[in-house]
Amino acid sequence: MKIAIRKAKKDDMTAVLNLIKELAVFENEPDAVEISVTDLEHDGFKESPSFECFVAEVENKIVGIALVYMRYSTWKGPVLHLEDLIVSQNMRGKNIGTLLLDEVVKHGNQLGVKRIGWDVLDWNEEAIAFYEKKGAHVMRDWDIVQLDEKGIKAYLSKL
Repeated sequence: MKIAIRKAKKDDMTAVLNLIKELAVFENEPDAVEISVTDLEHDGFKESPSFECFVAEVENKIVGIALVYMRYSTWKGPVLHLEDLIVSQNMRGKNIGTLLLDEVVKHGNQLGVKRIGWDVLDWNEEAIAFYEKKGAHVMRDWDIVQLDEKGIKAYLSKL
């Protein structure tokens, strides 16, 4: 099986969205995806893209993605954030996740970032073991904090 890793193109965004939706089902949030193909095409391919995406192809079919964007750490400086590394359920265990992560790390190194970071659900022990095997430090003493759109509006209504 030949696996090709490459930068995503605008016309890949339908396949990218399908993998995002597959991940949402895996994470028990099938209705949480609000983004559209049009959003991905616009945000990823405008003059100053909001993200970069790498895809894994097998037999001309996209079976995995790694979506990244830049952040800035007050402690480290420029850092790369891996928003999602997704491999289609039926293609897991075939080295695709490793090849995508390799591409992200090479990309971060080329950018000169001081850190590459990402989140993993605490119940996803298979992913945690994968990342730890690759040398990543899983910081189990940190909690993710978010304000969703409803929370933002509620917050602002109290100002």
